[in-house]
Amino acid sequence: MTFEDLETWKKARQAVRKIYELTRAEALCRDFGVCAQVQRAAVSVMSNIAEGFERVHLAEKSQFYNIARGSTAEVRSLLYVVEDNFPQSAPNAVALRRDIISIGKLVSGLIRSTEGRKP
Repeated sequence: MTFEDLETWKKARQAVRKIYELTRAEALCRDFGVCAQVQRAAVSVMSNIAEGFERVHLAEKSQFYNIARGSTAEVRSLLYVVEDNFPQSAPNAVALRRDIISIGKLVSGLIRSTEGRKP
């Protein structure tokens, strides 16, 4: 099994694609700060899931999964910024936030599973 087989990583990858689509919206793409930050946070979720999976030591796995979980909160928070300031993108931001909440729950499952394997 590889990290690409993880349902959590697959969903995070889909979310990254959707975030990039969202940030290409005409009005939103001009807000470079928000666009770059939400893109980086979404990529952080996906990347830290992958890196955590590849780590051998359980403490390191947990650390990377916890970083991924924290990044889901950052993405959710930034999607509120999008929703509040770009009305035409609000429906997509709301839908994406639901996806990110689901991914956060899956990451929490990875954390619980990893913690349960510690001696």
